[in-house]
Amino acid sequence: MAQVGAVGAPFEIVEREVPEPGPGHVRIAVDACGVCHSDAMFVQAAVPGVQFPLVPGHEIAGRIDAVGEGTHSSWRVGDRVAVGWFGGSCRHCTPCRQGDFIVCTQLKVPGWAYDGGFAEMVVVPTDALARIPDRLSAPDAGPMACAGVTTYNGLRRSSGRPGDLVAVLGIGGLGHLGVRYAVAMGFEVVAIARGADKGDVAKQLGAHHYIDSAAKTGVADALQSLGGAKVVLATAANSSAISATVEGLAHRGELVVIGAAAEPIEINPAQLLMRARVVRGHPSGTAQDVQDTMEFSVLHGIRPMIETMPLEHANEAYGRMLAGAARFRMVLTGD
Repeated sequence: MAQVGAVGAPFEIVEREVPEPGPGHVRIAVDACGVCHSDAMFVQAAVPGVQFPLVPGHEIAGRIDAVGEGTHSSWRVGDRVAVGWFGGSCRHCTPCRQGDFIVCTQLKVPGWAYDGGFAEMVVVPTDALARIPDRLSAPDAGPMACAGVTTYNGLRRSSGRPGDLVAVLGIGGLGHLGVRYAVAMGFEVVAIARGADKGDVAKQLGAHHYIDSAAKTGVADALQSLGGAKVVLATAANSSAISATVEGLAHRGELVVIGAAAEPIEINPAQLLMRARVVRGHPSGTAQDVQDTMEFSVLHGIRPMIETMPLEHANEAYGRMLAGAARFRMVLTGD
């Protein structure tokens, strides 16, 4: 497995005893695991409760290798499964009792609550498991469990309806999937990114319009010239770029924020009140949401744009992810 021994330390390849799953858990033989920007929060101990040595990885795809004794479920050895940001819930807090498991107050994120997928084997709770469709490879399935489900759910749970103008801010690791999903859902899609060169990428992804955020015409004015966006899916981790889209929303338009940034988003009350606009954050999705995402992706031929490296090159893969040098998503494999 690839572990980090201390805050901000490089990855090191170590061997540990193969973990045994307990009741309500399974052991997964990991075939692939995506490298997500959120992994940096754990490596840098930017969230509470991180313990070292740390094994990150919450975009896991593999096969069930063992089922814990006393586990009552339909999962069997050999089943192909994925595990994402949703790595299990407590089932006892108020959100869980209301059936809203993704906002569980004790959410079990792999690589935070327990050892993640930068390993050959990982033990996870059964409620974290999503079944991988036969036509989806493990390297493609891994990123679907976090980047995929976050963008897919953010759109399908939005107020947008087929034919509505929907803008995707950022066409990187999250946004390139967001554009593909938005097109498949029947929206009139606007891709927003910085630089005229990104227009070709947006067109390849299927976007109907492209807005260069660095152009003289502001993003908001450009959106309003198209009639105003019913939804803006903000995938870019840039608060000022997110703020610049608000005036581009139509009346009762919705800003859905999924890009994590430390700086505040600047919105004045009048921008919301006068046009009845809505701003909301959107978390990832449950195991069933991950399964829905993968099935929708297979149906519409959507795959993440990835670059793969073997597990022993975890340092290089992590560095490429941080530098933005990867082909949208880095994925570690057992090859």
